[in-house]
Formats: sequence, structure tokens, C-alpha cells
Amino acid sequence: PDVGKTFKKDGVRPYIDFIKSTVKEDFHGLTIALDCANGASYEVAPIIFKELGAKVHVINNQPDGSNINVNCGSTHPQALCRFVKEVGADVGLSFDGDADRLIAVDEKGQIVDGDHVMAVCGCHMKKQGLLKNDTVVSTIMSNMGLEVALKRAGIKMVRTKVGDRYVLEEMLSSGYNFGGEQSGHIINLDHNTTGDGILTGVNLIKVIVDEQKTLSDLSKIMTVYPQALINVRVADKSKYNDNERIEETISENQMLLGDKGRIIVRPSGTEPLIRVMVEGEQQDLIDKVAKTIADVIAKELR
Repeated sequence: PDVGKTFKKDGVRPYIDFIKSTVKEDFHGLTIALDCANGASYEVAPIIFKELGAKVHVINNQPDGSNINVNCGSTHPQALCRFVKEVGADVGLSFDGDADRLIAVDEKGQIVDGDHVMAVCGCHMKKQGLLKNDTVVSTIMSNMGLEVALKRAGIKMVRTKVGDRYVLEEMLSSGYNFGGEQSGHIINLDHNTTGDGILTGVNLIKVIVDEQKTLSDLSKIMTVYPQALINVRVADKSKYNDNERIEETISENQMLLGDKGRIIVRPSGTEPLIRVMVEGEQQDLIDKVAKTIADVIAKELR
């Protein structure tokens, strides 16, 4: 016997139309390479960029239920770097499996990560008067080069704990509309309350069209500062917070770096490790600072 009715609704077309509605630019004349990570974007991404006028080449758009993110997508962008050069694309867009992140590739096959995307899009939004409170929200893991690039453009950067939920929290509580993470999880509150890799890609290409510049040229707005990373294995990471000797060592070394560098020391959430990250202009100096702090942590918490 009949127990009810089934209704079929198209979930693809409303999303395509929504993404297209966020830009007025025509992408005609651009060649775009896409890596859909054999995931959520495999059907909609090619349609969107074709309908916006671009010539589109696609890889990893054949999901079989087990190949999602396998050696492809934004977590493995090297595949797209090669593909961009093969097809002579102006830009490559690499999404992850659930398509909430974007890692871009410029026309030379060089990776353009989330920090660079925030620098390019944030500065463009500021020029257009669309960046609320002239502020970009990112996390403690974003490269110092992003902060320097934004400051040069008259933009303040606010840092949060690692995780897009903290970025969103800060944006909502303080009235900002743009932020994200180095991993390519970018949030634009004018259009969405979560990361959307396709939306981010459309907005990045909008800047390329508006500025009439290549992505490699646009990316020069930010210079990546050298980083030193050391993971220190310890007996009990819970003792880290109350250790005065470690605190003193970090303070002394931050004074040594001044405003030309920064130090992030934090316990791992899953392993018996303390992670030491030092950023600055000179690689030899930050290597020395990172080792000094790591040695003290190892000695104090062994």
C-alpha cells in the first residue's frame, strides 16, 4: 500500500545560481584548471566556471566512493601544479573532498595558499570599501608575511586559536566579514557563514579580472617569512603551562626577535609533544631561537 509521497528536488542548480550571483564579472578569455578531489565539487565546480565564461579543464572529478582526497585535491596540490602547466591554464583551483577549502595554483604552477588568498582578496576588498572595519581574521598559524602585507595596505589582522570555528566566532562577535586559515578555509560573511572553496575560487578570479593581473603578480603582495618548526617529545605536557623557566626563555627570545619575528609554543592536542614555531626575517636566527626554546622544554619536561 502507498504510505506517502516522494519529492525530488534539484540541489545543484540553486547552488550554481547562488555562487554565480556573487560576481558580476565575466570570466571569458580565462583558462581555469580544476582539481575536484573526487569529492563534493566534482559536478558543480566545472559547470559554474563554464557558465561564468571560462574555458575549463578538470582532473579528479570521477568519485567512486573510495578515491576522495587520495593523492589529489587541496591536500595534495602538486597534481594540479603539473596540470596547470600541461594545459596552459591562467589559474588552478584545488578543492578538498567536502569543498570547503581552496588552494590555488598560479599560471607558473606555483602553489598559492590560504594566506596568499587572504592577502589578495582582503586587499582588493579594502580597495572597494567592502572590508568591514578594515580587518582580516586569521589564526596563530598564518604566516607573519600575511600580517606585514595587510598592514602595508592599511589593514589590521586579528589572530585566533587554530580552527575555522574560532575565526568565525571572532568575526561574528567583533563585526568583521572576512577571514580564514592558511589551509585555504576562507570565510566571507557577505555570502556565507562557513568556508566554501568554490565561492573562494570565484572571488579570487574576480580579483584577477578586476585588477587585470596574473595570479603570480597578485601573490607578490605577500612575502612568506621563514619558519622553524620543532616538535619536542615530553613526559608530561600538562606541566608546560606552569613552568617559569620555559616562560622566561620564550620572553627573552621574543625580545631578541623584537617586532621582526614571533614565537608560538603550544602543546599538541593529540600527542605528548610541545610544538615550537618561530617566524622571522632571518632563517639562521629563527633556527637558533627555536633550538634554544626546544632545548629548555626538553630539559624541563623530560
